[in-house]
Amino acid sequence: MAPKLLLLLCLFSGLHARSRKVEEDEYEDSSSNQKWVLAPKSQDTDVTLILNKLLREYDKKLRPDIGIKPTVIDVDIYVNSIGPVSSINMEYQIDIFFAQTWTDSRLRFNSTMKILTLNSNMVGLIWIPDTIFRNSKTAEAHWITTPNQLLRIWNDGKILYTLRLTINAECQLQLHNFPMDEHSCPLIFSSYGYPKEEMIYRWRKNSVEAADQKSWRLYQFDFMGLRNTTEIVTTSAGDYVVMTIYFELSRRMGYFTIQTYIPCILTVVLSWVSFWIKKDATPARTALGIYNQLKSKNTNGRFKN
Repeated sequence: MAPKLLLLLCLFSGLHARSRKVEEDEYEDSSSNQKWVLAPKSQDTDVTLILNKLLREYDKKLRPDIGIKPTVIDVDIYVNSIGPVSSINMEYQIDIFFAQTWTDSRLRFNSTMKILTLNSNMVGLIWIPDTIFRNSKTAEAHWITTPNQLLRIWNDGKILYTLRLTINAECQLQLHNFPMDEHSCPLIFSSYGYPKEEMIYRWRKNSVEAADQKSWRLYQFDFMGLRNTTEIVTTSAGDYVVMTIYFELSRRMGYFTIQTYIPCILTVVLSWVSFWIKKDATPARTALGIYNQLKSKNTNGRFKN
């Protein structure tokens, strides 16, 4: 009886192991099939062949349609944050996503794929606009964890190029009406080397958008809105299309009223009390004089800061 029971147990364990192996094999096959669907090797090969063909005789030193017509650059800007604004250095900081769209007929291709989404490695292989920010003091592109750049190429040759920038831009604050002053801080950009006969910038519809202001660092100002303009600037090197965004700021008067004006008013009012104190009340005059002197020192220190 015991040998028969042992034989049955061995058969059962063998069948169980075999069924388990079949299930694992099926799972591996299904997962491998799923990976095959998500990233088919044929499409990888197609994209590689397309890029190699496009770049085979491509000259990135030449702009699109050179000698035929100007290159039109459509611009979009998304404002992440503004601030702080420095009244001492006459500048403000802004964090933006800067998007440029243009058409390069040399990059047209025929494929079932309509759009090629590429990373920053492709940026240095094609022509891109030489856009500069004319009133920037310092500017920094974001590189963590990889360069914050996006490149998309459509099959008709349209190109979208975006990057994230943090810019310290000049803003000449007019402080004549302080603390009830209002300012328009500009962000100005244009081509560095191409005049309007070769490159034209234009705003797209709803081209400037702003994020939620909760993360902005406008400590002493309120954001009142923005407006964008286009103008032609004449220089000795030619006429250039210049694009400008104005950020309207209004100073918050309540902070300075509480921290500066009310203490100064109280100090002046208390100084008048000495005229109602009798001239023989020396201790009262001495205490009031010391208090006024200390109060004036605190107020002057607050003005210096």
